[in-house]
Amino acid sequence: MRIFGKWLGRVLLALLLAAVVIGLWKREEIERLLAVNSLFSEEKIVHNFSHMDGAFLSTPVARGDGLTTNLPYGPETDLPPEVDSWIDARDVTALLVLKDGAIVYENYFKGTGPEDRRISWSVAKSYLSALVGILLEEGQIASLDDPVTKYAPALKGSAYDGASLRNVLHMASGVTFDEDYLDYDSDINRMGRVVALGGKLDDFTAELTETFAEPGSQWQYVSIDTHVIGMVVRGATGRSIPELLSEKIIAPLGLEHAPYYITDGAGTAFVLGGLNMTTRDYARFGQMFAQGGEWNGQQIVPADWVRESTRPTAPTADGKIGYGYQWWVPLGAAEGEYMARGIYGQYIYIDTMKGVVIATNATDRKFRAPGVSEQNIEIFRKIAASVSDSEGQEESL
Repeated sequence: MRIFGKWLGRVLLALLLAAVVIGLWKREEIERLLAVNSLFSEEKIVHNFSHMDGAFLSTPVARGDGLTTNLPYGPETDLPPEVDSWIDARDVTALLVLKDGAIVYENYFKGTGPEDRRISWSVAKSYLSALVGILLEEGQIASLDDPVTKYAPALKGSAYDGASLRNVLHMASGVTFDEDYLDYDSDINRMGRVVALGGKLDDFTAELTETFAEPGSQWQYVSIDTHVIGMVVRGATGRSIPELLSEKIIAPLGLEHAPYYITDGAGTAFVLGGLNMTTRDYARFGQMFAQGGEWNGQQIVPADWVRESTRPTAPTADGKIGYGYQWWVPLGAAEGEYMARGIYGQYIYIDTMKGVVIATNATDRKFRAPGVSEQNIEIFRKIAASVSDSEGQEESL
């Protein structure tokens, strides 16, 4: 009995030591998984959304060595009174309004500040779309109607075999993908755990096999479509997205702070939602689009692509939503009115005719509640109208 006790003690000690070794070896992965599971918790979400590089693998997007492009301050503008209650209800952390390229309102909330590099979520999709437009003009991508497998052969035999680049830009791949952020076992949350545990998003994407419609026949928001766009860009150029985005867009914009991407275990940028930058720098991107792709005398994004990518050309069935090439178009939009949109309240709203750009970040845990998206658009439109009216009143004086 005494011998058995000693033997059992040694076994337990060995198991304990093994557990400690495995725990140390996998510590970073375990910490990232824990971070994912508490990422949106009420007590942590504000901090997390400004410190994503503390929870995930990441890679910088070089801002270049040029000077920061100035965002001048225009006359300070009082926003409509209902904006204050909207800020509280939607847990807004930053709100910045540009009129004709000048800041007329800027404020930060919940202990955040102008230097916070905030998670874009799906606002990042519109940045990748802009990059595609540049590569098309350069001839590095031949046609939007090329099959994605031409540039990403790893997708042959997957659900994406037969889809074109235009299809995935339109979110009309027909690929089955559960986007329910509130379901632990949904595809979008399984994908998040792949990123947290250092897996490879290319492998995850290539393993998708189910479709619900023929490519190009039906719009359905499928975030993994954007990862496929990234695979196409990488395959067409032989370069990484952070490197390309830095050279083609970020450096010419003259940002205040270098952005960064969340990455998977292979160092591949999480292009469908992992871009992080300051609110002012989101506004610079929006202003460049409001100017038809031009910035500081340089045509950064082709003007034709700015117009085409922001029109509601995707095959939406119910007429309740407009979607272009990774850009949203509000119902009843005026000419040149569109937006980049991300979960939990991230927006770049552009009204070209009024000369207004609104960049806002939030930690809105109720972003999917009925009517929230419509309320946000209504607020943006009221802000744009108010800013335009204020300018008209000043000129008349």
